[in-house]
Amino acid sequence: GLGAHYGAEALGTTVIPMSGGQTEKQIQLIQDFKPDAIMCTPTYLLTIMDAMLHRGIDPRATSLKFAVCGAEPWTEEMRHELEEGMNLQACDIYGLSEVMGPGVAGESVETKDGNHIWEDHFRPEIIDPFDHTTVLPDGHKGELVFTTLTKEALPIIRYRTKDLSSLLPGTARPSMRRMARISGRSDDMIILRGVNMFPSQIEEIALRIPALSPHFQLELTRSGRMDEMTIHIEPRENTTAEERSAAALALKSQIKIHVGSSCTIDVVEPGSLERSNGKLRRIYDNRPRR
Repeated sequence: GLGAHYGAEALGTTVIPMSGGQTEKQIQLIQDFKPDAIMCTPTYLLTIMDAMLHRGIDPRATSLKFAVCGAEPWTEEMRHELEEGMNLQACDIYGLSEVMGPGVAGESVETKDGNHIWEDHFRPEIIDPFDHTTVLPDGHKGELVFTTLTKEALPIIRYRTKDLSSLLPGTARPSMRRMARISGRSDDMIILRGVNMFPSQIEEIALRIPALSPHFQLELTRSGRMDEMTIHIEPRENTTAEERSAAALALKSQIKIHVGSSCTIDVVEPGSLERSNGKLRRIYDNRPRR
């Protein structure tokens, strides 16, 4: 995040460098210095929000007005969760360490409809992730590839990011094309009994069910010759046993309908799953190696 740090300073803002972790200290800094904006992963902002609630602090009453979130795929449902829970506007940012870090593309708060790519510095392409030589036209989903146009010390030529997206016309910045929201990574794809799925699909479905929280993990196991997936997910606070049971059945049914795979739902106690200290691990693959 050094590029974002010094870019913000160049705009004349005061930057409080903190990195991930030390959530209690993060909360104290927000209360003491009253910043207008925060930049972190969306799951870590969710961790901060939950920690505030457990300390009896109203996350909607802080000084924060904007959140710039990136470094992991997140859904519109997660954006709604953060904006409602913290009374701010949350925008996406895209970058990767191999190219320059955050800032390769950014989302406009006016439209919040995807990251505009700074095409005066980076040339984007979308390729077929399974046929690495086929370049797909705008609007088609595939793997994002970048070539740097102005980097001198370490130019990058047709770098495969593994991120899955598509290229769209610009809106708030008409001269630059947009990236559709990252739906996952080609190396994060789960293949379960021939069905391809991503953790972001599970998040999107879960957050449509009022009794379920955004905190979940996917555990992959193998029973005999068949792969199995168990979704460990926390309910909202103060939900009843009946509501949790109904939510589990609804999640299982919706995943079968929209993803096309059967799974087991394990509704665990609130606060029992690992929280993000930066990038969150969603997938625990416990299948035996062949």
